[in-house]
Amino acid sequence: MKRPRRLVLLSALALVIEAAAGASTPVVAQTAPQTTAQLKARCSQLIAYYDRHAVGRSNDSDGRRNHTRIDAEVDCSRGLYAEGISTMENLLRRKKFTPPAPGLPEEPEDGL
Repeated sequence: MKRPRRLVLLSALALVIEAAAGASTPVVAQTAPQTTAQLKARCSQLIAYYDRHAVGRSNDSDGRRNHTRIDAEVDCSRGLYAEGISTMENLLRRKKFTPPAPGLPEEPEDGL
C-alpha cells in the first residue's frame, strides 16, 4: 500500500515542480530592432537628462565635464549608439537616478 501512495506523491510533486519552473520562465517579447534614428534619439535623450538633472551647481560637481558623460557623447557622435546608451544608463544609475523611459521628450515641459 505504501508504494502506490509514494508513487502518487512523487508524481504530484514532479508536476508541481514542472509547473513552477514553466511559470517562472520569462516570455521573450518579439520586438523589432531599433532603428538608427531611434538609437540616436535615445542617446540624445539620456545626455540631455543627465545635463538637466544630474549636474550639480556646487563647485565640486563635474557636470558636463564628467569624463564618462563625454565618452558616451563621443560614442554617440561616432554612431556607436549601443555603447553610448549603455554608458549613460550606467552613469545615471551610479548617480542614483533612474534613466528615463525611451520615447519621452529630451527636455521636460515646464508646468505652469
